[in-house]
Amino acid sequence: MSAPTQKWVTLGRVSGVFGVKGWVKIQSYTEPRGNIVTFGVWTLRLRGADQVFDVEDGHGDAGSVAAKLRGIDDRDRAREWVGADIVIERERLPAIAPDEYYWTDLEGLEVRTTAGLVLGTVDRLLATGGHDVLVLAGTPERMIPFVVGRVVKRVDLEARLIEVDWSADY
Repeated sequence: MSAPTQKWVTLGRVSGVFGVKGWVKIQSYTEPRGNIVTFGVWTLRLRGADQVFDVEDGHGDAGSVAAKLRGIDDRDRAREWVGADIVIERERLPAIAPDEYYWTDLEGLEVRTTAGLVLGTVDRLLATGGHDVLVLAGTPERMIPFVVGRVVKRVDLEARLIEVDWSADY
């Protein structure tokens, strides 16, 4: 039996440089945005190559996040990493309550109605003001509100299934 495949989670991307001492601007996908700097070690993925960096320092506010990575000590070196994805191993994400889910764990799950009709597979999720939305792959894309209890009746990560009370006509 082979070892399980490592699952990587994209936390953000390097969007620019910040100052002249090697700091990088970060587009963070974490919530809140500044949490991205708390992971301590990032893998930067750029053009098919990965490189691991220790996060020396970082700060974030409502609008932006910046980080200083060990070994990147000037603006030119920082510029080389603009566009890189910031990824970590899935296992490094903090534990969550049994009724909570990371988006990355929902992507790829089959969505089926309570009557057993397969609606599709989760391609991605969207954050809206009121609730998150499952976006199912296909043409046209199908969008289903991720409202536990009212719409989402069951999430079974082991069976890779989300059961919903939703009409196929929507």
